[in-house]
Amino acid sequence: MNRMFRMIGLAVCGGVFCVSLHGQELNPVPYGQLRVSGELETRSLRNFDRLESDIYTPDNVFPVAHEGVSAGWPGDYEGRIILGLTLQAQATHREPKYLAELIDRIDTRVNAKGYLGPIMQDSILEQQLSGHGWLLRGLCEYYAWKQDDRVKQHIKNIITNLALPTKGYHAKYPIDPDERLHDVGEASGTTQNAIGNWLLSSDIGCDFIFMDGVIHAYTLFPDPELKGLIDEMVARFLQMDLVRIKAQTHATLTAIRGLLRYYEVTKDDKLLKAAANRYALYRDEAMTETYANFNWFGRPEWTEPCAIVDAFMVATQLWQDSGDPHYLQDAHLIYYNAMTHAQRANGGFGLDNCPGPEDDVLSVHTDEAYWCCTMRGGEGLAAAIQYTYFTGGKNRVYLPFFNTSEVSVPRSGGETTLLQRSQYPYKGHIELEVLATQGNNNATRLHLFAPEWAEDPAITVNGSPVSYGKKAGFLVVRSKLKQGDKIQYTFSMQPRLQPLSNTTIDRPGDRKISYGPLVLGHPGSEKRVLSEATPINRLGKDKWQVGESDPYSLTPIFHTLDPAVREGATYHKQVIFEVKDH
Repeated sequence: MNRMFRMIGLAVCGGVFCVSLHGQELNPVPYGQLRVSGELETRSLRNFDRLESDIYTPDNVFPVAHEGVSAGWPGDYEGRIILGLTLQAQATHREPKYLAELIDRIDTRVNAKGYLGPIMQDSILEQQLSGHGWLLRGLCEYYAWKQDDRVKQHIKNIITNLALPTKGYHAKYPIDPDERLHDVGEASGTTQNAIGNWLLSSDIGCDFIFMDGVIHAYTLFPDPELKGLIDEMVARFLQMDLVRIKAQTHATLTAIRGLLRYYEVTKDDKLLKAAANRYALYRDEAMTETYANFNWFGRPEWTEPCAIVDAFMVATQLWQDSGDPHYLQDAHLIYYNAMTHAQRANGGFGLDNCPGPEDDVLSVHTDEAYWCCTMRGGEGLAAAIQYTYFTGGKNRVYLPFFNTSEVSVPRSGGETTLLQRSQYPYKGHIELEVLATQGNNNATRLHLFAPEWAEDPAITVNGSPVSYGKKAGFLVVRSKLKQGDKIQYTFSMQPRLQPLSNTTIDRPGDRKISYGPLVLGHPGSEKRVLSEATPINRLGKDKWQVGESDPYSLTPIFHTLDPAVREGATYHKQVIFEVKDH
């Protein structure tokens, strides 16, 4: 899907954007009304276990010597673990072991101004601001959950003593590509050089990670002076040429989430349009063929699950705000290929290579980025849980994703409890059973996502076929749900050859193979080619065969905590194929 197609999709929604589907705002069902099981629960609980392992105990997050993992990035490690645990606790309904103590220790580790690291004087340490973007995010989510006045004061101290004093300097954040150092930096960024008052990071643009945290604080505690700072930061971000400056994609996508967060407050359509345009640029020029990311624009060196989580959330939120179903398809592709592949057997998240520009093969680059990505994986999995159901308008329930789960959704004058059993992504078979209804038996409109790879859809209620409408990528069924009712939604999926999607890659004859949302790869050591006419036959749940005279196998890159997916192993999968008769 190229950028032109995306913009056409937006235009189809009406004008330039659909503000929301059917003129109604969509909102995810709160964590308290939802429980998942199956694959998503398995990987979420394994990640939760990892977030409670030794490396994330309070003594290691807040070491006595004020050093440790966050050295050079004050607030980063601390903020990400608070954020991951806060969201995972709500999403999985599990009490975290160390979260309360982590919050207690903030008082003993902040400086005299109430934030972490050195007191800012003449120079602005970009990585200190970026780290406090995550600390603000974690504290804001914790405050929204627990309403803890101590946490409220921590947020206000960071805003008053760290954020507001930088007003006027973000307008001068160095965005001239000729002034910046390029092709530097490792998996964990480092301070590289000084320009003006700025001490700049190799994670180019990470100042705008701070912007997202500041905007989150503004949504809880709005203030005119803080709005002025946000407007300054937004303006500078939108002036930055992401491609020429080789911006870090994680920082870029986090900033886009900030734009969408600010849009939710202001309802300024310019913010939504800017977010859509910058996401389209990322998708066209900095996404791998397995829907992960280049770590920097123009530098396909390795992927970063932090950015993958950001991209998954951005795509879903763009659908939520615009109504364009293409974004939702992107979210499925990102989740079932990039995000799930990056999760390791221990529940953490690691880095992969970048199939597309040079590599045909997907392989592991780094087993685990425990200092950032494992914690952000907690946010990504919590988001995947919450995105299972949305409501919007009177008696409308949306299923944008398919996860085995139980949910209670409000209806006018009552509530309905649904049990979903899903065989997706291996099979297009979803069943909804009504466990209970309360209140008035008004008709409910169920909106079931129909991605472009779903063929021959059918819906039955209690075994009988029913008609349905089609709207904005969803099939719509209207029914007076009662206890014991069963709704089955089925569709078929076929293997398909697809051209490469990154527009910077000049390989017109090459293809990737997909089944539903799943990218398929060949796990053998011998490089294989394709013929457009070669049959691809399914042999089992997760295995396909290409050809008959000289056959080879395909399996999804999607996996659930497979211990074989690790660095230094024989693991690799060919995911890009030359078509010999193209």
